[in-house]
This record gives sequence, structure tokens and C-alpha cells, in this order.
Amino acid sequence: MANDPLILTFDMGTQSARALLVDSRGTIVAKAQRVYDPPYYSLQPGWAEQRPEFYWDAVCACSRELQKQHGERWGDVIAVTTSTVRDTCVCLDKDRRPLRDIILWLDSRESSNDQLPRSQRIIAALLGKAETMRLQRRVGVCNWLAEHEPELWAKTDKYVLFSAWLTYRLCGNLIDAVPSTVGHVPFGYKSRTWLQPGDFTRPLFDVRDDQLYPLTESGAVFGTITKEAAAQTGIPEGLPLIATGSDKSCEVLGLGCLTPEKAALSFGTTATIAVTVPRYVEPLPFIPPYPSILHGHYTPEVEIYRGYWLISWFKREFAALETAQAEALGVTPEDLLNQHLREIPPGCQGLILHPYFTPGLIMPHARGSVIGFSDSHTRMHLYRAIIEGINFALMEGLQSVQKRSKQKTEGLFVAGGGSRSPEICQITANMFGLPLHRIHTHEVTGIGSSLVAFVAQGVFSSYQAGVDAMVHIQDAFQPDPAEHALYQTLYDQIYAEVFDRLEPLFCVMDGIMKK
Repeated sequence: MANDPLILTFDMGTQSARALLVDSRGTIVAKAQRVYDPPYYSLQPGWAEQRPEFYWDAVCACSRELQKQHGERWGDVIAVTTSTVRDTCVCLDKDRRPLRDIILWLDSRESSNDQLPRSQRIIAALLGKAETMRLQRRVGVCNWLAEHEPELWAKTDKYVLFSAWLTYRLCGNLIDAVPSTVGHVPFGYKSRTWLQPGDFTRPLFDVRDDQLYPLTESGAVFGTITKEAAAQTGIPEGLPLIATGSDKSCEVLGLGCLTPEKAALSFGTTATIAVTVPRYVEPLPFIPPYPSILHGHYTPEVEIYRGYWLISWFKREFAALETAQAEALGVTPEDLLNQHLREIPPGCQGLILHPYFTPGLIMPHARGSVIGFSDSHTRMHLYRAIIEGINFALMEGLQSVQKRSKQKTEGLFVAGGGSRSPEICQITANMFGLPLHRIHTHEVTGIGSSLVAFVAQGVFSSYQAGVDAMVHIQDAFQPDPAEHALYQTLYDQIYAEVFDRLEPLFCVMDGIMKK
């Protein structure tokens, strides 16, 4: 009896690289992981860069480890897929060699040139979005490169996302998937292709048309594994490399969220909430939805940029005791901290945290805030307030998405590091007032990416058939009505009012600090 077919998928995250062998039942047959050490380096505060070959070496190491440990299943692999972090670009010369190290998505450098053509400035002012568009232009890495490294920028033949560069290394074709094309690049999210010269937002990006590259929809074959890539990775030469999507788009699919009734939550470095809809729906005014892996569909998503990064911040600044205890016990500091969540009542006795530690396009003057301190509060109150604050922000995002899409969400499906905690999952269900589900594995991105390949190779007739076969609910958390009522009151009467009342002070503060 022949073995079941497998997909070899690479999940290239911010903190680590993972290679998985996944079967058509959604089982992770094998896994190899390389934790980045360090994940990036900083030449200046707020910068984040890494050598391109650093990531390729991680791909090769993970692949070779799988081959060594599970060589008996290597011949069952029918296709290869990749998914990567978004908004991370590579400058390539005419020979497709990187000209400089990669600037990661969490890099905070800005261009000083935020001027737009006069016609765009007038329209933006009339729409009340002049500051948003100026910020968009300042944070584009392409604009920073054009301003600060003009000689290198002139030599840049192609300005590609990390996902496209990885595709090129594996199959020799410089091409990318539409659902991977998310970042500060001249991409039209509604048209699912590159912006044209006359498009309103095209001047936001100093990328020449000849620096762009072909795009294709998910499920297409990028090419086949080259002889050179096979020699370095151990992947059999000639295997098809299938187009999938970014880490987040694969995550949404891997959670089985194919319709608006199911919302995908991601409790990662950046916390997100997203749904899949069959039409173009902006989750917030002037913020585009991302292209879904499902052809013709979109994924309105709201991001909390410093989401579960706040847990790392808290652990570093306030949890030295738990960190030491965890090391002695052989557990994680988060395990110990999450046990204390049960000791703190819902609402943290009036402590409310706003998690906007990093300004965004909608809130360019945002800062994080905590209100309601009293002498009864402890470190653990602050820890729970972080969890609740992130959830309040995600609730606000879902409220906007539901209003604009005119669709009602009936259940939550969660992934990301924070989802490992049953305490956090139960708090989340209570706050949203919706049942929350965890699937059978934490490797959700790998499940989604592999599912695309199984559909492309004819193992499943549709994405829904793939979800039915590969996505299995393991845990369900039902909301507590009384706690939800308390949280809803806190959200309506306190949380939702905080930013509007503090924003004028944040604007004044920005002016003072820039002097």
C-alpha cells in the first residue's frame, strides 16, 4: 500500500524558520525548526535588518534535517510551498543578486520626503487623509532607499518581496503570488495587480515600473525545484513549487475561515483579526483589504502592530522572577504568568490598557496608554490588562469589519503563540461574547499553505473540501454571558472613549518631543 502524499512547506517567520511535511489529513508528519539568533540586527535604534543568505541557510538546514530524519517519506512529497512574513523587501541587481541586507517589516526608519504631487495633496486634504498619506509615504522603505542610498537604488533592477526572492532561489523564476503581495509597494489591492501610472496612490512609492515583476494567483505552479536548489536543500529536483500566500493569508485558510461568519484571530508579534469576504471591503476607511488565497475574495484585516510583542515587553521589564522560576522548572515564563491570570478579576479592577504603542496610518499620533491605576494594582493586573487591551482593540476591529461588510461573525478561530494558553483563550471568548476554537495544531500557516498545494495537485476538488479534511477543531471555549456583559460595558463606556480624548495630548506631546 502506497504512502499518503505529502507537501513540503516552509514557513519563514520573524523569529524562526520551519519546514514541515504535511499529509492530506492535516497531520504534521515531521517538523524541523531553526530559531534565528539573532532574528535581526540594528545599526540604529528602531532599525531591523538581516542578511538574505541567513534565511536561505535556514531553509537549507531545515530541509536537510527533515531529509535526514525522515528520508523514508521524502519520496512521498508531491509539491513544495513557502509562506513568509509580509512587507519585507529585497533589492536585486540585474543578475538577481541582493544588493544589500533585507530591511524587515518591523523596521521603523522613515523617509524625510513626504511630499505628494499637488493633485494628490488636494484630494487627500478634501478627504481628510492628508496626514495619513504623508505617513504612508514616510514609512515606505523604497522611499527611504531612494533618498538615503540613491546609488544602490539606481542599481536595483528588481525590488521584490521576500517571498518572491525565496521563490527565485528555489525554482529560478522571479515571480510571486498575489496573496503574498502585501507591503509598502505599488500594489492595487482591489485590482490584485500592480498599480498603473495614473492610479491615485501610485506616487506613494518611489518604485519604477521596470523594478516590478510578474504575479500569479494561488495554486499556480511557479516552476520546479532547480538542480542548484536541490543540491543545497536536498529537495528532489523537478518537484513543483506551488504559489500560496503570505503567512497571514495561509493562516486564515489554515484555520478554515472561508466565510465572513468565521473570524481568524492571530495572537502573534502583531495581533490581527480577519475575515474572508467575496468582495472588496475596507476594514477601516482608506485601508485596503488584503487579497485572499481564494480567487476573487478579500481579507479585511485589522492589525495591532505591537500585539503580543507586549507580552515580550512585559516579560523583559517586569517578570524577572517568573523568568528565573520558569528556567528552574523547565517551563516557559508565559506558562507561569498565565496561571496568575485566574487570580485577577475581569476588568482588572478598573485598569484599562490601550495597546497602540506604535503609530499607524489611521492613528499617526497614537501612543500606548494605561488608565485607572490604584494602590490595589499589581504586576499581574498589568499583565492581564495587556491581554484585555489587545482584545479590546481586536473587538474594535471586528466591529468595524462587520459594519462595513454587513456580515455577522458567529465564531472565532485562533492561532499564534498566545493561543497556546487556555486562560487567554477563555478571556478572549468572554470578551467577544463568541465561541472560540483552537484547531489540532499550532502550525496553522503550514496547514493553509499545504492545503493550497493539495488542491492544486488535484487531491482535493476545492478549498472547502481541503478544510473539511485537514482542519480539525480540538478545543472550544464558550463565552461566559455575565463576564461578556461586563466587558461590553467597559468597552462601550471606557475603552472606546480613551483614544479620542487622549489624541489631542498625544499631538502636543509629539510637538514637544520633536523640538
